[in-house]
Amino acid sequence: MSVLARSVGNAFRNKVRTAAVVAVLAVAIGLALAMLVANQAVTGKVAELNASVGTVLTVNPAGGQGFEGGGEPLTSAQAATAAAVPNVSSVVGTKALRLRNAADMAAEAASGRTGQGGPGGQSATSVTTSLTAAVDAGTLGNRNQASTGASGSSTAGTTGSTAQAAPAFSLPITATGIGAEMDSTGKALQLTQGTGLGNYTAASTGALLGTTLATKNGLSVGSTFTIGDKTFTVQGLFDAGTAFGNNALYVTLPTAQTLAALPDELSTMIVTVNSMENVDAAKTALQTALGSDKADVTQGQRNLETAVSSLDSVKNISFIAFVAALGTAGLIILLIMVMLVRERRREIGVLKAIGAPNRTIGLQFVLEALVLVAMGSVVGAAVASLASGGIASALISSSSSTSAAATGQRGGAGGFPGGGFPGGAGGPLGGASQLLTSVTASASPGVIAAGIAAVFGVAIIGALVPALLTARIRPIEVLRGE
Repeated sequence: MSVLARSVGNAFRNKVRTAAVVAVLAVAIGLALAMLVANQAVTGKVAELNASVGTVLTVNPAGGQGFEGGGEPLTSAQAATAAAVPNVSSVVGTKALRLRNAADMAAEAASGRTGQGGPGGQSATSVTTSLTAAVDAGTLGNRNQASTGASGSSTAGTTGSTAQAAPAFSLPITATGIGAEMDSTGKALQLTQGTGLGNYTAASTGALLGTTLATKNGLSVGSTFTIGDKTFTVQGLFDAGTAFGNNALYVTLPTAQTLAALPDELSTMIVTVNSMENVDAAKTALQTALGSDKADVTQGQRNLETAVSSLDSVKNISFIAFVAALGTAGLIILLIMVMLVRERRREIGVLKAIGAPNRTIGLQFVLEALVLVAMGSVVGAAVASLASGGIASALISSSSSTSAAATGQRGGAGGFPGGGFPGGAGGPLGGASQLLTSVTASASPGVIAAGIAAVFGVAIIGALVPALLTARIRPIEVLRGE
């Protein structure tokens, strides 16, 4: 009988014990694989955060951010100046607009109530559109857009009744002209349907709509709507992941500048640096080149430090848990094989007596252990496939909550209300908030194969050590003991 056939047969000598061993190994191997998958998912997300957000600088008008503050608007000439700064790889200009439904504006005017445009002169006269906002104004919207134009101007005891008694107010829709297919974090827009706008440096009648905005207005890819006196076609839909972000649309930068009748004006500039090592130097050089009285340069990376730090902690914890689970599987194999080797001392003595070399005896027990590990790995891989997503989500959710609590109420790095673009970059973690919640752990074949290879390596060591130690005993000593 061959060594392989004998090893497989030995693995099933005691079927109850084999089943129990396989079950215990499956739990340990499944946990090890799940933690490895979670570790790989977090590692990939950290790399994505560093690559797509960590090298991005945001330039706003000095003293202003989005529709807040004052200062002078940015210009195309300043974008050219920024592009010439050392270590700057790209500069993308943006232009923000606030779109108001024409029918709603007429109703508000008839009731004697008009929405206030944003400070800074960017939307003192709202651009009309046929679209209806996908978000209801609610108490906050009506309160903040009271006819006095002052948020919270009513007394504490009458604010609620004032907001309820006032005529209904419709929220504006955020429209952003972009010079490239990216959001405020510097990463590509994620479209759910349709295509991008093509040449973002040329005027176009195409637009990208948030999914809820499109649903609210009964639009799909290929549908048309109007902004001012121009007809636009929906070329794609995106899901920003937030109610504010999905109540928005994108057009090309020249188109937004034309709609605003400000052909040379920019709301913000998104500057990408060639590497993280050069971010600080580029930020300083950029601020000097543009002038501190003309522009404010902010670094999104600073808002990510706590988030990335938390993710690094999760990565370390998951790796330690993987090693611990792997060590547990190895210990289980070692103990089982020690027990089996002791049970088969007579068999080992007989094999030695008939001339079996040590390597043959050791190989027999190693193959038997690998049969048990193989069965445990199959069940463990299934367990990991089902559990890895939940484990990773729980770890990331805990990390995100901790990061949010640590960062408090700091605004995002973007240049729009809420700290970012309509893409959902606002919040206590700035551009990282949406990315953190988008971590997905999938048990890819490569990761599972690497984990199982590690398990098999530990199993070989755990089986070989007791087998070889026993195989060194002289046959006469073993048989005399029997």
